[in-house]
Amino acid sequence: VQFKTVFTGQEPIPEPPRATSSQTCIRAGGKHNDLDNVGYTERHHTFFEMLGNFSFGDYFKKEAIAYAWEFVTSKEYLDLPIEKMWVTVHESDDEAYDIWKEHISEERIMRFGDKDNFWQMGDTGPCGPCSEIFYDQGAEHFNSDEDVMGGEGDRFLEIWNLVFMQYERDESGTLHPLPKPSIDTGMGLERVVAIKEGVFNNYDSSLFQPLIAKISEVVGKEPTAENIASYRVIADHLRSTTFLLAQGVTFDKEGRGYVLRRIMRRAIRHGYLLGLRAPFMHLLVDLLAEQMKDAYDYLPQKAEAVKSAMRQEEERFFNTIEAGIKLFEEELKSTEETFSGEVAFKLYDTYGFPLDLTQDMLREKDITLDIAEFNAKMDEQKAKSKANWKGSGDSIAKGEFKELKERSGENEFVGYEATQKETKVVALMDDEFKLVDSIDGKGWVYLEKTPFYAESGGQVGDEGLIKSSGGEVKVVDTKKFNGLNLSQIEGSLRVGEEVEAIVSHKRREIAKHHSATHLLQAALKAVLGDHIAQAGSYNDDKRLRFDFTHQSALSKEEIEKVEHWVNDKVLRALEVNTELMGIEEAKNSGAMALFGEKYGDIVRVVTMQDASVELCGGTHIINTAEIGTFIISKESGVSAGVRRVEAICGASALDYIHTTRELLESVESELKSKEPLKAVAKLKEQIKELQKELKDALNSTKKELTAKEINGVTTIVESVENGDIKTLIDEAKNRYEKVAIILLQKKGDKVLLAAGTKGCDINAGDWIKNIAPIVGGGGGGRPDFAQAGGKDVTKISDAVDAARSYLEERI
Repeated sequence: VQFKTVFTGQEPIPEPPRATSSQTCIRAGGKHNDLDNVGYTERHHTFFEMLGNFSFGDYFKKEAIAYAWEFVTSKEYLDLPIEKMWVTVHESDDEAYDIWKEHISEERIMRFGDKDNFWQMGDTGPCGPCSEIFYDQGAEHFNSDEDVMGGEGDRFLEIWNLVFMQYERDESGTLHPLPKPSIDTGMGLERVVAIKEGVFNNYDSSLFQPLIAKISEVVGKEPTAENIASYRVIADHLRSTTFLLAQGVTFDKEGRGYVLRRIMRRAIRHGYLLGLRAPFMHLLVDLLAEQMKDAYDYLPQKAEAVKSAMRQEEERFFNTIEAGIKLFEEELKSTEETFSGEVAFKLYDTYGFPLDLTQDMLREKDITLDIAEFNAKMDEQKAKSKANWKGSGDSIAKGEFKELKERSGENEFVGYEATQKETKVVALMDDEFKLVDSIDGKGWVYLEKTPFYAESGGQVGDEGLIKSSGGEVKVVDTKKFNGLNLSQIEGSLRVGEEVEAIVSHKRREIAKHHSATHLLQAALKAVLGDHIAQAGSYNDDKRLRFDFTHQSALSKEEIEKVEHWVNDKVLRALEVNTELMGIEEAKNSGAMALFGEKYGDIVRVVTMQDASVELCGGTHIINTAEIGTFIISKESGVSAGVRRVEAICGASALDYIHTTRELLESVESELKSKEPLKAVAKLKEQIKELQKELKDALNSTKKELTAKEINGVTTIVESVENGDIKTLIDEAKNRYEKVAIILLQKKGDKVLLAAGTKGCDINAGDWIKNIAPIVGGGGGGRPDFAQAGGKDVTKISDAVDAARSYLEERI
């Protein structure tokens, strides 16, 4: 929620102490979930634009009401007829009531209770009485019993809510006055546009009608009273999915990505109801981008990336939607009142149907879902996935961080300026994160001032040493818990000791990889386009990993361009500067911020001249030349619409070059050639020729084998020069139903023998044992296959004759 920490006094009041905004909002879950109603009512949306004005201890009720009334009724602004306006106030808010009497007749001011006229951000937090402005759409259009002020009908349409932020509600429900009473208002753009254009349904306004016309074109038919809801669902969901994708959200199984998937798949299902059987949503993006470009100029720039991501998700769901709907309809046949939760879970788990989509489909049939059974199946799956998980989560959850923070506050990180610091041991924790007076072994240390960087923003936590009067303590990692910078140690320390903290030399290599990551992101944007958004990162002293939104694998040429772009900035030896500034100033300067990341009022901006400007709290080099060489080692896919680049620089890149050179020299030595590629090509050609010769020889051998039938059994007794005798025996057994085959082959000064049988009474093992001694050898095997070796090549002919006689006597 905007400005929550300013209202509560946790952040300083900005200057000037007032603001206005036009905010894009997504509403598809939680306390205010409109998803079920979208398309079926005149005014519910998953995506909408909220207009607002705010005061932070500056103006209050009198001015807020006067400003709102002027904006709504003045000919200079909305110019809405006064005779159609109504307002409400909280039943106890005499002050607001009296102020409104100065602007509107008393009979048009209504008092209501907490349900209608007390607004709060959640169960706890800033809150206060509110005053709502309504527009009367006319009794001639709306005349049901609910079409009265305070009713559920649509005749009186709320267009603006003025919240008088006076209190903060704590966990017990008690209200406490805010440091400075403030104003927070919200006006829905979609409703105002509909009123100004004289229509009684948001979807009939100019915000939606061009989209619905385009959907009709794609579907190939005009909407009817029976199916208009599907057209409206698609139009609304197109807006929310396009904006989410354009702002860097990707389709996922959880979090924001799953909200996106739920909305998208609901739209696809409504397209399916309209007869569409192939991806269609992506065909609508260009029109929306053109329609909204004046207010959101990034939409046309990101349209291609949005369409690509959208099409891939459509293809995924169209692959399963038909089978899922078939399963749904089969289950409906045996359902009277309650739909099986187990089947709903199968639709979710196997066919990709979000739960609310199945509930949507059931609502259309007036059937309820056995949600308890669905939840039981979901819990069962979660239990299985966690069965083998082990970790320190319980210990962390029970850790005494709150006590430490209340006692000592947050410690200061001084590692930007120094990698060595004389400091003091303020507190120690054991492996269970319990506060202790001393450590002799493994545990955690909390230093008064620490040069050790805590794992954050993809950068690993620092390692190093702590020197005390009792010796040296090893720092193996550094993490942040509840805002506290704690270093994991191995050794002996006592609370209160004066120590020297020394960061490992690895920090320098980590900084190189972190700075290289900034250049990599800038390079990806330069080569692939502005749609690139960070989806994850990791930096240590050996390598970096960067995940980003992109729909296809990078080509060899694109990888080379990215690598060249980064190395060009390294060779230019750009200065790397860091500066603290206000968040708005930083964004206005063009600094890249991570979508969805929460930033404080003051942020750290890392600038590499004209190459890169990012918000970042990590540690960096002071000149890009320190990176040395940048090498991309791997490019791969992580998930739908997310790619990963892995790279190395600094000492790791040098090691890679040395290793590669040694490997090349070894290959040259083995091939006895300074041109290994040519040598390998020559070897491949030789292998190809040898394989052909072998194949010809085998075919020739097969043709030379003479088969003789004895009492229905095919017999083959031969001495062969070429081919693998085991392979020849296997081929004979595959070819004939009943066969007895024995082959002998001279190999240098030795003899190889092998026999195989199938479908007859000849035992191959006995046969070999009988024949092998003739050539001075021995062997045996299974009844269906046996082999042996001999030393007397002069007796091969005698052995062949004996093998034939053996068969003739026994078949």
